[in-house]
Amino acid sequence: MSNKLNHSMSLAKPDALDITTKQKVALAIGIIGLIILVLALFNTNFPNKGLFLTLSLVSIALGTIIYSREAYLTKLEGIKNDGQWFKSISSRGVWGWVLGLILTGFYIVLYFYPHFLGLGKDGAENTGLISLFDPLSQLLSGRNASQWFVYGTLYTIAILAFGYKFILKYRHNRYQQIRTVSVMFFQLGFAFLIPEFMYVMNSDLPYYDLKSMWPLNYYIFDEWSVNGFLSNGNIGLALILFGIITIFVISPILTYKYGKRWYCSWVCGCGGLAETAGDSFRHLSSKKMSAWKIERWLIHLVLVFSVVMTTAMVYTYLGYDKNDFWLTRGLFITLVIGFLTLVFALVMFFRGKELGKDAKYGAIGLFSVIAILLIMHFTGTTDNVFYIKGSSLRSAYGIYIGSIFSGVIGTGFYPILGSRSWCRFGCPMAAILGFQQRLFSKFRITTNGGQCISCGNCSNSCEMGIDVRHYAQKGENIVRSSCVGCGICSAVCPRGVLKLENDSMKGRINPTEVLLGNDVDLMELVNQK
Repeated sequence: MSNKLNHSMSLAKPDALDITTKQKVALAIGIIGLIILVLALFNTNFPNKGLFLTLSLVSIALGTIIYSREAYLTKLEGIKNDGQWFKSISSRGVWGWVLGLILTGFYIVLYFYPHFLGLGKDGAENTGLISLFDPLSQLLSGRNASQWFVYGTLYTIAILAFGYKFILKYRHNRYQQIRTVSVMFFQLGFAFLIPEFMYVMNSDLPYYDLKSMWPLNYYIFDEWSVNGFLSNGNIGLALILFGIITIFVISPILTYKYGKRWYCSWVCGCGGLAETAGDSFRHLSSKKMSAWKIERWLIHLVLVFSVVMTTAMVYTYLGYDKNDFWLTRGLFITLVIGFLTLVFALVMFFRGKELGKDAKYGAIGLFSVIAILLIMHFTGTTDNVFYIKGSSLRSAYGIYIGSIFSGVIGTGFYPILGSRSWCRFGCPMAAILGFQQRLFSKFRITTNGGQCISCGNCSNSCEMGIDVRHYAQKGENIVRSSCVGCGICSAVCPRGVLKLENDSMKGRINPTEVLLGNDVDLMELVNQK
């Protein structure tokens, strides 16, 4: 028992809850699994790698499951904060920084120094940690493991084990249970198993995560990837067409009906890890106005960067002569500029008034992109774009966005910036879906201001940095581009103030309804309902 002087006047115990004996045993079991991975990292020669890998992964999962069952099944269903702001690991304490450094270090080694994990060079046998995963990789696809297979396996185990923990924690809310099962299913099936089975059926097909779409699967439009798909006949062509259809058809339709939650909270692997393994850090997301301003600028700058880099990447392997291929460089640039201009014109025509001064920033962004693309076209040569060698340019997008931002910063900084720092500040897919959600989606979170007691549970639990209480106190609908529709704000509300809804576009944005009594014709408002 702690002997420190406690100055809190709270009726409830403010300190982090002590763990039980069973939880200590569970932690010991999980640590055994981690120790096996660490020993493999230092080139320990296990006599039976398949057995020790199984023991490691099962121990990690089993320890998490036992710990979670003891933490939640011994209590009543309902809202649980459990001293999250008093635990060192979840309140930016010493253990939080230690965990952040470990995760960040792991991602740096994974992306840039995989030989330290034991990846064999030039056909050499794997060693270290990666060799421990060779038996599982051989079982699934008949090839030795890579650093990406190791990462995918650990990623999937984390979502499955912590997903079970998440289901127990929010077992009073059916919506949370269903969407968690959904992200577990898509990660295990579509992101992990299906790509391995596709390799068995056709080893010439490039890697394809069926649940990812541009700009997340930026690699699909790279030259080697396009050539790989096209050289595999109808199935390769079908995969390319599926990738294009998901961008321009499936995504807008589903976002219109359900908001960006259909992807960010139900399908996406990044969101799945944030919701499950990152759940303990969701409250660390900054709710400051300054953070929101940085978010708006940064995520849209990343989107502009993604559009320009993808266009440049495709541009580098197109020709000038239409006799070689009908899609020449000039025609491609024209089509891209025309499409962006058409989208902007339609938005201004139908939603210009709603955007207000943001329309000016949108116009500046559009003209900037067009100017950059024109400069690229008129200064480009056969080998260079922006005076940069084409091969170097094609790898830049994957390094800076796919690796550094989404991995090293996005996940490594969970204990410091919150669980969705990548989704909030850097994901170009979130920017696109947020744009669609804000302008033409039927989704909104409705609020009942008369019932709000200003407890702050909703704002505390919002991992996207939205001050939900601000809206709830006024009874104003929440229609924000950044909202991923996770529904945790509704799940932790003790008064049922918040509700996730899909309804007509009319009355979706209602800031004028919350003015004080004399400024609103209440009977007219009731009749409109």
